Amino acid sequence: METTMPARVPFRDAIDLEPQALRNALGTTGKALDAADLTALGTGTIGLIGIGASLYAGIAGAAQLRAQGRRAIALAGGELYDAAVDAADAYIAVSASGRSVEPARATALRPRAVTFGIAQAADTPMQDSVGQMIGTGSGIDSGPNTTSYMGSLLALALIAERVGTPSGFDWTTIGDLLEATRASTTTAVARAGKLLAGKRALDCVGANVAYGTAGYAALLLREAVRVPAQNWDTLNFLHGPMEPNDPGTGVIVYGDGREVQLAADLAGFGIATVLITSNDVAERDNLVVIRIPATSNGLATAILAALPTQLIIADLAEAAGLPVCVFRYRQTDTKLPEVA
Repeated sequence: METTMPARVPFRDAIDLEPQALRNALGTTGKALDAADLTALGTGTIGLIGIGASLYAGIAGAAQLRAQGRRAIALAGGELYDAAVDAADAYIAVSASGRSVEPARATALRPRAVTFGIAQAADTPMQDSVGQMIGTGSGIDSGPNTTSYMGSLLALALIAERVGTPSGFDWTTIGDLLEATRASTTTAVARAGKLLAGKRALDCVGANVAYGTAGYAALLLREAVRVPAQNWDTLNFLHGPMEPNDPGTGVIVYGDGREVQLAADLAGFGIATVLITSNDVAERDNLVVIRIPATSNGLATAILAALPTQLIIADLAEAAGLPVCVFRYRQTDTKLPEVA
């Protein structure tokens, strides 16, 4: 069967589509989950498998599942290439395109396990490697991934609501919240882009669900801006990784806890710092604060935090003379063929 991938548009254009993409995905994913048998996700350990941006969605999703009372871990697909490795009781493979080799191979190597796949469409090649497929219906995407990444976060969030303790967040509001976040952060996003432009390296820092957001941000920076970037767990960052930072580098920090003091300290050291937070934090020299709405759900917060991150990166890419993301070093063995 030949699969039809959703159309691709420029990065900034896809960002504009995200509120409606999430509204569409909410209905499509909900129907797919209604039809799925999620029983195996209600007990034992859940393994979330991904690669690239989908690995970072998995890291965020696993943290949220744990916050809602389920045992969950995130693994890169290659960590499960040994079929004898027994890492979890059920697996969710995440691939925005449904064509990533690594999560598909990891689940195919475990034919007796209960496995699920999450992709922007159900009829993608990954369906041949998993037991049950969840298509998000997130629609038109870009390179790097935008709407499909948001759709993956939403699907993992809806799974957590069904198999874990409900978070109390009203997911029907997510599209409106995203639009409100776009409107309220426009000025701060512009300041952040100017502050970080031209830095030779960027660190992205967050904890738990936000550690996944930091990973997504670092990947986008490497792909779209071609600047060295790395994600760090908040507390780990304090134990040495911050030492190379100086006025020639920058840091994007996500969170409301220890992250607030970290951002202030970094700015005080003369390091360009952007803090994305739900807290009311005052700006200072070297510190731009992007305030997003507070929510009762870490993945909802991750979706809202991803939007200004994407916009900053769009600004940085354009400032670097890279308005269109084209991989220079694309590999030939990372995608399944479109005919399955």
